[in-house]
Amino acid sequence: MNNQRKVPMRKCIATQEMKPKKELVRVVRSKEGEVSIDLTGKKSGRGAYLNRTKEAILLAKKKNILASHLEVAVDDHIYDELLALVEGETKAN
Repeated sequence: MNNQRKVPMRKCIATQEMKPKKELVRVVRSKEGEVSIDLTGKKSGRGAYLNRTKEAILLAKKKNILASHLEVAVDDHIYDELLALVEGETKAN
């Protein structure tokens, strides 16, 4: 039998694109209301996925999409960390 695993797909909240989970970055809100970047994809809490592009992150910041999806205020340092993560990946490639 062919044992091909199903690739988990998630939707970017900014661009509405469906992509494999590994190609997106997860931002999670804990029960205490703390917002953090979840690189493992395993932290507990309400999660939101964003494309690993500068445009998607800036769009989410401009339209306040992340804050409305996570139902909590999102600090600018979260967006700064996301942008640094994306720019670091771009330079590595």
